[in-house]
Order: sequence, then C-alpha cells, then structure tokens
Amino acid sequence: MRRRVHLSRLAAWTAIAAGPIALCIAVTSGPTTVQAASAQAAPVRPAAQCADPGGFAQLFVGTWLRSSADDATSAQARLAQSLAPDVELPDPSEGAQPHLESVTAVRSAHRSGDVWSVTVAAQYADGQLRNYAVPVVADRAGGAFTVTGVPAVVAGPVRAEAPRSLYRVSVPEGDLSSSVDEFLSAYLAGAGEVDRYLAPAVALSAVAPAPFGRVTVQQVRAIEEAAAADKAVDGTAVHVLVQVEARDGDGLWPLAYEIALAARSGRWEVTGLESGSPLQDGGRS
Repeated sequence: MRRRVHLSRLAAWTAIAAGPIALCIAVTSGPTTVQAASAQAAPVRPAAQCADPGGFAQLFVGTWLRSSADDATSAQARLAQSLAPDVELPDPSEGAQPHLESVTAVRSAHRSGDVWSVTVAAQYADGQLRNYAVPVVADRAGGAFTVTGVPAVVAGPVRAEAPRSLYRVSVPEGDLSSSVDEFLSAYLAGAGEVDRYLAPAVALSAVAPAPFGRVTVQQVRAIEEAAAADKAVDGTAVHVLVQVEARDGDGLWPLAYEIALAARSGRWEVTGLESGSPLQDGGRS
C-alpha cells in the first residue's frame, strides 16, 4: 500500500511537470478505472431467445391429437400430459376424425422473454390439413420447454411469391448439355465413372448405391450467355440449372440440379454440384 501511494504521487508530480493535459491523464487513469472497465461485461442475450421449441411443439401436437380424455391413461395421453401438465385433452368421437398421418412444425415465433408461439401443421389420411398454434415457454437456459395452453386452430403460413430466376439463358443441345447429361447419368445411375467429368482437383462421389436406372435431361438453363455457345472456349466458367427425369422401379421422378462447369481443352468439366439455387438478382451466395 505504501509503495502504491508513492507511485501515485510520483505519477502526479511527473504529470504536473509535463503539463495540464498529462495531469488529467494521470488523475483519470489508475487501478479504480481499470477495475470498473473490467467489471462491465458485455450484455448476454438470454439463451431461451436463441432456442427453437419447434420440435417440442411438434411432438406435443402429435401426441395430443392421438390422445383422448376418455382414456387419460393411454401412452399418448400420458406423454401429452407430461409435455403440458395443465392442458386439457381432446375428446374425439369414435371414427369421426380421419387417421392422422404426420405433424410438422412450420413456423416458430418468439413473442417476448421466454414465450414462443409455434405453428404445427397436421396432415390427415384424407388430405385434410389443419394448422395449430401452440403456446410454449422456454426456461432461461433454453434447454427445457413447457406447453402452457391448448392449441388454437389457425390459418397456415401463406405462400411467398418466388422471385425471378437467374437462369434465363436457354442452353441448346450440344457439348454442354451432353456433358451434364453424361455426368448426371454417372452420378445418379452409375453409368460410368464420375471422375471423368470432373475438373482437376475436384472431388465428388456418386450416389451409392445408384438410386435410378435411367436419367434423362429435360432442360438446361444457364446464368451466363457463354453457356449457349456452340463450342467450349477454354477458361469460360458457367452455372447451369438442369431439369432431369430419373426413373427407378417405383416410377418417374422430376429432379433439378445446379451445376458449375468450366471449359478446358475444348470440353466442359464439372467444377461443383451446388445446392440452393439463386432465384433472384443480386449475385450468388
């Protein structure tokens, strides 16, 4: 303590000798200021705000719809009551409601504090679809949830308008369309080795076992005008969206793949099989 006092006095006299500005710095800096700064921690967002109770609400709605107040001891009823102890069970009439096929959480909305509202879609065997809004409370750690009230039947999320696709250039039959056709046949149907269609240093494994017996390209559209050229010009890079029909023992399946290619030695080589097609102007992510 005595040494600290001497050091403080020495710093003050040194500051006086250096001038008024240095004196202010010496007075305002010191152990007290450092301690105050270190005591101020950055605000931490409650973990409950970062948690998503969608899966919990989905589980509850599935068990709640399959339970009955007339049989509160059934496995489904007990599970529903464990997830929502204070929630009343439904009382369906015998055979009045079609068979429940699936439930899916389609939207989670954070209301305030630890309170959430989760919309769960229930699909029935007859094609009927109902949406249920479920009130959920999360604990402060965001690791535990409780349903606090009976669900409400609500309108489902509306369909968003899709932006205009970036793939506006029609690619005619030619070297590029043949390259993507052969590549996807190897990738999905095991027709040859995938490696022969890849650019150097690109590693991509075929789907194994091959899920389809035949793959047919229906349409190829590109972002760049160069994709529509008759010949591949070395160094050219393009991005294409390929619509295909894939056939297996169960039927015909329409599929789409976004593929990046580059021209080298007069041929098109695959540089990437990408996901998340860019649908609007603004560049690629």
